[in-house]
Amino acid sequence: MADYDDLMEIMKNMRAMRRLHPDPVPDELIRKILQAGSCAPNGGNTQRWRFLVIKDTKIKQAVQVWYKKAFDEVVGPRYLKSAPPPGVTREQYDRQHAAVEYLTDHFHEAPVWIVACLEEGTAQPTRGSGASIYPAVQNMLLAARALGLGATLTTRHLLYEKEAEAALGLPPGVRSYAILPIGYPMGKFGPVGRGPLAEIVYQDRWGNPYKGV
Repeated sequence: MADYDDLMEIMKNMRAMRRLHPDPVPDELIRKILQAGSCAPNGGNTQRWRFLVIKDTKIKQAVQVWYKKAFDEVVGPRYLKSAPPPGVTREQYDRQHAAVEYLTDHFHEAPVWIVACLEEGTAQPTRGSGASIYPAVQNMLLAARALGLGATLTTRHLLYEKEAEAALGLPPGVRSYAILPIGYPMGKFGPVGRGPLAEIVYQDRWGNPYKGV
């Protein structure tokens, strides 16, 4: 089916775009991305998602302080010590690390952030909480890619959750789950690096290969 092929082409070539031009992105395009997010599945269709669009440089700079601290203390050292993931060469992994470091230093320059949140009140997050927000995040990433905009899913600010969310000005009962920096990409879209399905899919019993792949 043509529609399936078109969708898969976008998915397979939707690598994280961490180098973004600072040029403004029209609100009409951001609106389309947000509309895609609001079409996502969510628990009980309660639609507790909230999306905070950040353009204010001072707010972004305040969050970046904690974003960089998390890189310096956790993410950067982890990249240096980790082996490349499945489907990724050492050279590709090193380039990814360089792009992650670039985003760290230029996080505040991305013209638009979309902060994906849940309005949870006094309820504590559970393993199922993300099911009501991360499908919306994926929809927004797909929409951005279809519109020719670069974006990436990042949750690193959550290593300093309280400090970052205070910088974002989130009210009590609202928690952030991801930040999507969005802008026109400096590089070209390209294939995602993934391992073969046969290594991650089982049938009936854990470890029993699924013959369909």
